[in-house]
Amino acid sequence: MKTCVIMQPTYLPWLGYFDLMKSADVFVFLDHVQYSKQSWQQRNRIRDGNGEQLLTMHARRAPTRECRIDEVMIDHSKKPLTKHLKSIRTMYARSRNFGVIFPELEELYGRDYVYLVDLNMDLIKYGAEKLGISTETIRSSELEVSSPKVGGIIEICRKVGCDRYLSPVGARNYIEENDVFAENGIVLAYQDYEHVVYDQIGYEDFVSHLSFIDYLFNERS
Repeated sequence: MKTCVIMQPTYLPWLGYFDLMKSADVFVFLDHVQYSKQSWQQRNRIRDGNGEQLLTMHARRAPTRECRIDEVMIDHSKKPLTKHLKSIRTMYARSRNFGVIFPELEELYGRDYVYLVDLNMDLIKYGAEKLGISTETIRSSELEVSSPKVGGIIEICRKVGCDRYLSPVGARNYIEENDVFAENGIVLAYQDYEHVVYDQIGYEDFVSHLSFIDYLFNERS
């Protein structure tokens, strides 16, 4: 069987996102669907003294119509890339791998991005490389998908030649209300992921489900 995973290109995603990517034969960035304001597409969490700090990427959308994910632009007037990098530097300056990870992130954040999706995808691909994941990736906007919702998932699986779809557990209710996988010859499976626990330098407690960069800064090499 050939497994497909389809996920929106979120900003600085958590480790479970990369577990899905690692489990797939083909990982599809779902970038042709409607953008959701104040979603994980533009924000995520890092560690601070209070437990966590939310980083939100300022974005500009089309003012008169619904906007696709691949159409959303970064609002550079608020200098979000500079501000986020500063927060990351402050929060992780004492971490185990700061001297390696921060310069690499600094190079990424220093690129001339126009669209939010391009920043998100570059950060995700960076994370995949650091975590040793080499799964094939493709953007849904390159596949000319015409079906909505679950029908779109079926269509994507067919277009990329996969007969098994692996879904995050959080989508179970939505998918099972519209389950047409078996009748389309596609096996439906759900992610089974247990969050790894690691030493978050400078803190006695552990906070899970933070951005993957928290793990990169703190993991033992």
